[in-house]
Amino acid sequence: MPTTRATTQDSSAVRSLLRLWPYVRPVRARLLTAALVAIVASCTGLVIPLVLKWMVDGPVAGRDPAGVWLGALYLLLLGIAEAVLFGIRRWLVARPLSRVEAGMRADLYRHLQRLPVAFHDRWASGQLLSRGTTDLMLLRMFLAFPLTFLLVNGVTILVGVAIMLAQDWLLGLVVLVPAVPVLWTCVVFEGRYARVARRAQDQVGDLTTLVEESVLGIRVVKGFGRHRSQARAFDALCADLRGTELHKARLLATIWGVIVTLPELAIGAALVLGVIQVADGDLSAGTLVAFLSTALALRWPVESIGFLLAMSQEAATATERYFEAMDEAPEGEPAGESAGGPRATTPEPTRDGPRESASGPAASEPVGKRPLEPAGIRPRDPAPEPAASGLAAPEPTRDGLREPASTPAPVSASAPAPAPVPALGPTPVPASVPASGPTPASAPAPAPESAVLQDAVLQDTGLRFENVRFRYPDAAPDSPPLLQHIDLHIRPGESMALVGATGSGKTTLTALVPRLHEVTSGRITLNGVDITAMPREELREKVAVAFEEPTLFSTTVGENVLMGAPDGTGADDLDRALAIARAEFAHALPEGTATRVGEQGLSLSGGQRQRLALARAVVGRPEFLVLDDPLSALDVHTEAAVEAALRRVLADTTALIVAHRPSTVLLADRVALLSDGRIAAVGTHQELLRGNAEYAHLMSGEEDPR
Repeated sequence: MPTTRATTQDSSAVRSLLRLWPYVRPVRARLLTAALVAIVASCTGLVIPLVLKWMVDGPVAGRDPAGVWLGALYLLLLGIAEAVLFGIRRWLVARPLSRVEAGMRADLYRHLQRLPVAFHDRWASGQLLSRGTTDLMLLRMFLAFPLTFLLVNGVTILVGVAIMLAQDWLLGLVVLVPAVPVLWTCVVFEGRYARVARRAQDQVGDLTTLVEESVLGIRVVKGFGRHRSQARAFDALCADLRGTELHKARLLATIWGVIVTLPELAIGAALVLGVIQVADGDLSAGTLVAFLSTALALRWPVESIGFLLAMSQEAATATERYFEAMDEAPEGEPAGESAGGPRATTPEPTRDGPRESASGPAASEPVGKRPLEPAGIRPRDPAPEPAASGLAAPEPTRDGLREPASTPAPVSASAPAPAPVPALGPTPVPASVPASGPTPASAPAPAPESAVLQDAVLQDTGLRFENVRFRYPDAAPDSPPLLQHIDLHIRPGESMALVGATGSGKTTLTALVPRLHEVTSGRITLNGVDITAMPREELREKVAVAFEEPTLFSTTVGENVLMGAPDGTGADDLDRALAIARAEFAHALPEGTATRVGEQGLSLSGGQRQRLALARAVVGRPEFLVLDDPLSALDVHTEAAVEAALRRVLADTTALIVAHRPSTVLLADRVALLSDGRIAAVGTHQELLRGNAEYAHLMSGEEDPR
């Protein structure tokens, strides 16, 4: 079971809690008002001993019943005033602190959505859940009670001590004797309790992770009869947490015993000394009553120091845990782009030197080096026209014209005819150029500049990997990269299948296109623009992804599919996507596409979930499509129907398809073989079958004799 232990830092509780200030600042007026009201209420209680002194030395000593009743009325009014003021304090803090908690929880959720996939791979989900629930509850409780009452009790103790010293300085000093050992105990307690509190909160996260995994994997647990082993693991974690909580209780009991016992002994000593003074006539009975009443009134502020410090330490630990997640760097923004402002147009560094940003001017860039495609136009090729003589026409390639040879062409140059490229400007760019013979009147020979421009556009449009290397961020620096020397070019309107053995890096390669992971070196471009120069939102509007393991959310079928489309997409697009994915079963559900599929979509079969995930990928009519083995859970008949519909989609998009079966490979125009993190060969399916033994072995399904 994955667990996440944060790096312990030597930071004081005060320094940790001060990080809450940005959240507390908007409600600081309410909190300050509540603290002032609580101080007034607490000090109101200290007036009661003075009233008692007046009653004992006055009406009681003088046997004045009217004075006694008047004193009783004063005591009643003071008690009511104290209760009302504390009620006002609670009303003042309830709503704003709920707002603070909700704001922190919303910020945490938004931040988690922006963190890279590598973060979520590294952190246990239960640790994140406990930070968004238990830890924030502890913070709200701290802001509501300890934060206020550490101040209120401190002021109350100071005022009470001043009153006692004013009554009799000798008795006051006797009561103050325990102050030094109590303070020393609090300092020692703070450090020990902080460590134990942190361990307990981490263990709560581990326990949450186990419960979540057991619930989500209940089919595996039941299918393999592992409920007893899961129960044992749960019991072990519960025992660890119980032991830690008992350790906390022992620490709290220790400090509570010290804080309660020493002041009680001091009050007892003051009582004995005070009685002696009264007997000697050095002190009035009313003064002694007032002194002892004040000392007893200070018992609660002093005794509460223990659990107030405990709650403060738990809140400090919760703050550290909260900001451990918040301090993680989110997915970076493009260079030169500021939040909420326009992107800068300063040149951006690339492997080849400075390059103008996507929104910057391109005037300084030579024609043919990196031309920009007309807005809204994506070049595509019609089928090449047959030669008049009946022979196959020459095919244009990125490097010029290739004659149809009788012998197989090299694998890496065996691409089919590329799509026609719209002309940039008034000069038309022909789709093909004859190698020899008369030029048809309808297709005049292009100028040399047009040929150069066409070749440049062909090289820069579509999806291109340029010397891409990738190593996971948490991998050892000296470990070999998972992917290296990846050079691929998928032209506009072309689909390429990615084939390789298990563990060769296919899924990782596809995750680089939408920037779920960042390349270690090299670059990936879409229509000539480096994907790192695009805002992620713009990039992911252009690129749609269907993962091998489909994930559905606990909402309706329609909402799950429309996650892949812009806001405002209608029912027609939804029906079209369902038809392409052969997911018409959604209309037969009890409430049609408004049927809720449950958590993880587990109320549906694996094939149904995979078809809905495919529908989600195509519903937005993406310009680029990345499919990670999208048909692996389908039966052969459904697979054939989906492939037939998918071919129409692939004709209008640029696609990279991870494939394991020949039927899926045949969807693509070309195939790239990934072996040991490198592109070993590129060509058509038939060419690789004939010329590459590893590819032929993968497609045959036979076991490796080695």
